[in-house]
Amino acid sequence: MKLSVLKIDGTNSGKEVTLEDSVFAIEPNDHAIYLDVVQYLANQRHGNSKTKDRSEIAHSTKKLGRQKGGGGARHGSLKANIFVGGGRVFGPVPRFYHNKLNKKVKALARKSALSYKAQENAIIMLEPFTMDAPKTKELLGITAAIKAGDRKVLYVLPENSENIYLSSRNLQQVNVITVDEINTYAIMNANTLVLIDGVQDVLAERNMR
Repeated sequence: MKLSVLKIDGTNSGKEVTLEDSVFAIEPNDHAIYLDVVQYLANQRHGNSKTKDRSEIAHSTKKLGRQKGGGGARHGSLKANIFVGGGRVFGPVPRFYHNKLNKKVKALARKSALSYKAQENAIIMLEPFTMDAPKTKELLGITAAIKAGDRKVLYVLPENSENIYLSSRNLQQVNVITVDEINTYAIMNANTLVLIDGVQDVLAERNMR
């Protein structure tokens, strides 16, 4: 698949790049995409809910009543769940949601996601650019000029650029990541992928391992 490289003003730079078929033109595997997205979302979860059980409550261990004459057995602790301020029975504890997925399945999922975007003509090649300072308006102008749309635009950079990242931070529908951070969820969640020229070579070289 061949794509023209655009300038930041939306005009054609005259350069054309070829996207590697082994990464951008495979038969997509929906199940691999599903597994990778589920794993990614699960790994974002933090099980921080926690309540104290009776072993963690700070209370006096003094007996609650006299030895005899109470009409029944003498309860031994205010930490019991039946008392106000006592421990909770079977309360939530921090949970570890992380799960593992084989590298080959993850690689297949990423290539499948990229192939879907290529089939949908949702990939835009953009020549490398820099920003002297964080300018949200400038990044919005670039996005509009290249006709990337106004919803869920994902810029994929060959390396980290703080000014470009900071320019996108206040834009709810524009995200910026590096090629090292690219993942199946980010690809599938985007309506348009804006690849900076050179990223496609990195993806092809690694073959999305």
